[in-house]
Amino acid sequence: MFPSRLKKNIGQQYEDLALAFLQQNGATLLQRNYQTRYGEIDLIMQDQQHCLLFVEVRFRSSKSFGGAISSVDKKKQHKLIKTANHFISSQLIDQAMRFDVIAISPAANKQHEIQWLKNAFDEF
Repeated sequence: MFPSRLKKNIGQQYEDLALAFLQQNGATLLQRNYQTRYGEIDLIMQDQQHCLLFVEVRFRSSKSFGGAISSVDKKKQHKLIKTANHFISSQLIDQAMRFDVIAISPAANKQHEIQWLKNAFDEF
C-alpha cells in the first residue's frame, strides 16, 4: 500500500471514531468529506438543537508541538470557513452554525482520548 493511501485509511479510521462519538452524543450526520477547491470539511452534522456543525477531525500520536487541537491553525480555519460558506450557499441553509474540532490522541488508560472542542475557532 502506498504511504499516501495508508495515511488516508488511517485518517478514515479516526473520522469513523469521531463520527461514532458525535452520534453517541446526539449529533446527526448530514455529509462526510465535503470537498471544494478551497478545502475539505471532515464531517457536517446537526446537533439536537438543530445547529449545523462543521467538524474538523484531528489525530496526533503525540502532544508534542501542541497536539491535535493546535494543529488547526489560522490558515486551516480560513480554508474551513471558505468551504463552509460554499456548503451553506449551495444548500441554501439558514440556521445557526459553529465550527468544532474533535481532537484524538493516545491515552495511557484507554485506547484513545477524544476531546470535543465546541466553537473551536473562538478558542484560538
